[in-house]
Amino acid sequence: MLSQFSREGDKPTLADLSFDFSKDVYPVGRLDADSEGLLLLTNDSFLNNRLLNPKFRHQRTYFVQVDGQITDTACEELQKGVKISIDGKPHQTLPAKVMMLVNEPPFPPRNPPIRVRQNIPTSWIALTLHEGKNRQVRRMTAAVGFPTLRLVRWAIEDIKLESLQPAEVVEVEKAWLFKKLRIKS
Repeated sequence: MLSQFSREGDKPTLADLSFDFSKDVYPVGRLDADSEGLLLLTNDSFLNNRLLNPKFRHQRTYFVQVDGQITDTACEELQKGVKISIDGKPHQTLPAKVMMLVNEPPFPPRNPPIRVRQNIPTSWIALTLHEGKNRQVRRMTAAVGFPTLRLVRWAIEDIKLESLQPAEVVEVEKAWLFKKLRIKS
């Protein structure tokens, strides 16, 4: 599903969700068509600015399935920050938090499924960033030799995906949201 309300071709969009959104609601941040997970929708311009303006550096945690058995060395490189290319220009990413996941997260099967290579294992990491460049996670894992196969945004600050299912919408109170996002209104 595209993380927008407007149509682009035949791909499903937020407009296809079974929820009555007011006309002024928009997604805060985006997930590309190949990514999954937590997405906040709001009509609060203050909140939008706090989450999208790079100077506020809010945390986003992704669970990332990579091609191959990721190494301690690759995780250390990700933690220090790696050089990636954004719009053809070199960019040094900020240090990130990285944790190897022992067990595969209990997400529903991806549709379409990821590619599986019979003789190549996969592994999962939790990657927490404070910046949000276009396709940054995918570029970072590729830079350390472990291309991303599946990418799920697990958390934005203290709001976690938990048991929320694909296309499920939960309406929350502003006070709860701001507390979880560590924002003083």
